[in-house]
Amino acid sequence: MRKARIAYGGAIHEAIEWEGRLKLDDGRIVDGNEVTWLTPIVPRTVFALGLNYADHAAELSFDAPSEPLVFLKGPNTFIGHQAYTRRPADATYMHYECELAVIIGETARHVKKDEAYKYIKGYSVANDYAIRDYLENYYRPNLRVKNRDTCTPFGPWIVDGTDIADPMNLKITTHVNNKLVQEGTTADMIFDIPSLIVYLSSFMTLSENDVILTGTPKGSVNTTVGDVVVTEVEGIGRLVNTIIGDESFTNR
Repeated sequence: MRKARIAYGGAIHEAIEWEGRLKLDDGRIVDGNEVTWLTPIVPRTVFALGLNYADHAAELSFDAPSEPLVFLKGPNTFIGHQAYTRRPADATYMHYECELAVIIGETARHVKKDEAYKYIKGYSVANDYAIRDYLENYYRPNLRVKNRDTCTPFGPWIVDGTDIADPMNLKITTHVNNKLVQEGTTADMIFDIPSLIVYLSSFMTLSENDVILTGTPKGSVNTTVGDVVVTEVEGIGRLVNTIIGDESFTNR
């Protein structure tokens, strides 16, 4: 089942996909273009993986990591489907990163690898923009690169974990202005989903609505103001986002 969170008629609703439309938790059925899409869950702790695809590490001229490279993201970064991402006027290289998002469903500590999938509530799509101008060290992505306001579109759906037979074999694509610019598969992750859950839960407690952003394959291309970026993960969803500039904001 595909579920969403939306704003409609002055209230926030849970919704499900219903014959190409949305069925709200109060029974009303509406079109997707009538609502404001929110993130499918309210993210708790968000773990993001750096260089978790060998081809992406290679395009950045780095060796594949020997253990997961993980950093944290704040809630200020997340926006929903069809929302706008701000591109700072001083940025010279800002690129998308289409990622499979894994959403934890229950408290997890010292998880065994063969039990890892039991702790997953569902999956979604994230576009974790990076502004390379602000990068100080590729091996420790810093706050200014990965925690900019509005720079992580997330959604539109959360798909039940049990509905995805093999999350380690899903096609990933990104289109910019209808042009295919990124294509890969989750099969190429260096550290697969169970390994990431085992790793994180080995030294800290994971909780419901924690999110793991599992990294992106190669194909990082600079984006500019006005670009419409569509990130998609097979079977999970299609996430649409538009880049706007500083001139759209009064508080710069």
